[in-house]
Amino acid sequence: MNLFFLEFRDPLFSIIIFFTLIFIVTFFSYWWGRYKRKEDYVHLDKFLKQFRAIPTKGEIKELVSKNELSQKSWILLASSYSKNGNYDKSIEIYNEILEQLDKKDQKEIMYLLGKTYFKAGFLERSKQIFLEILHKHPRTPQALETLLLVYEYMKDYKLALEVLEPLHLLKKDISSDSAYLKALSILHDTEITEEEKASKLIEIYEVSHTLSYLIFEYLFRVNPALAWKHFDTSRSAKIIDILWNIKNDDLNISVIEQNTYLRDLYTARGDVSLSTRSDIFELDALINLDGKVNATLSFEYICDECKQLSPFAFHRCTSCHAIDSIGVGFSLTKDFDRDFAEESNSFQ
Repeated sequence: MNLFFLEFRDPLFSIIIFFTLIFIVTFFSYWWGRYKRKEDYVHLDKFLKQFRAIPTKGEIKELVSKNELSQKSWILLASSYSKNGNYDKSIEIYNEILEQLDKKDQKEIMYLLGKTYFKAGFLERSKQIFLEILHKHPRTPQALETLLLVYEYMKDYKLALEVLEPLHLLKKDISSDSAYLKALSILHDTEITEEEKASKLIEIYEVSHTLSYLIFEYLFRVNPALAWKHFDTSRSAKIIDILWNIKNDDLNISVIEQNTYLRDLYTARGDVSLSTRSDIFELDALINLDGKVNATLSFEYICDECKQLSPFAFHRCTSCHAIDSIGVGFSLTKDFDRDFAEESNSFQ
């Protein structure tokens, strides 16, 4: 019986008390944690219920002012709205956050608001916001880079080129932007002739060795002879869609004969008979079909930087804004133009 009645001075008694206290603390910590998690879930569920329907501007103002969520959470919510194309709600959230912040802490939110205006197509508002940011924080490369895009979309290439100077001072590589904006400025200049435009574009190409798609798209359209004279045939795959759609009368056979890729391309199209096969499957198939089947090439475009696909050609990627990153993919397809021409002839 004495085993069950230990004196408090007994070392075994101290050990029992020690483990008893550990058990009590652990027990209450566990249940307190469960209780707090449940409370958090209830609070979160209550908060999210307010967003099962898109909140009004007044509701957003009230919710932001209550500080029920951190600023970071509101930014994530605004970003989510923006990604889903609901720019109005994203803009409202950013504006309400700005009202709650001191002016010295507004830079990040103003930048996000300016980018959202840019994505939504409100270029003038976006421009004003970035100019305000740069007025207070001139050494902000992100704001300068986006302001450059705003000016480009507004077709104000003179101001866009002026933005490059502070970017250069901030040790940013502006070579590709400079060549690109100069080329766009030339193409949109209504006071110079097509011949002058072609000459200036060739100068840019020979200096930068970039923008082959932008420049030769224009040259093959307005002056094919000049285009063939300056074209680097090693870049043929880069502009295969342009080469594929050149009129038969505008082909330069002497240039084509000297390049394997061009020989295969125009043999596949049926203009010449300079190849019997090709290492490119689609061209090889068309060469072997020899016009017996109504087939042609269809093209799609991919950004070499971000891998974004597009059904249309581009000079600056609309997703990552990389310049001269276009890659041209192609596949065999039915030639609907030929079908239409044959049907038209049948009615004559």
